[in-house]
Amino acid sequence: MGELSRWSLKVSRDTDIALRTLLASRGGRKGDLSRFVEEAVNREILRETIHEVRARNKDLGPAQIESLVDEALSEMAPGFWAGRRV
Repeated sequence: MGELSRWSLKVSRDTDIALRTLLASRGGRKGDLSRFVEEAVNREILRETIHEVRARNKDLGPAQIESLVDEALSEMAPGFWAGRRV
């Protein structure tokens, strides 16, 4: 997880009970609540990023998008494979 930050959150009692019940049904252990919150935040950030990218590229056709993806991949590929054994 890297360096940790401490958050102080307030949620409704119903939400607290529902989440703790869910985590307990999965065999919850110490740290599961923090992990759940972090994963939920990361999913929401990913959803928002996808929404922004789609909005930004709504006027591009499939061929243009594929060309941009191919260009980005060709720029990254040499650095990605450098120093790796195949």
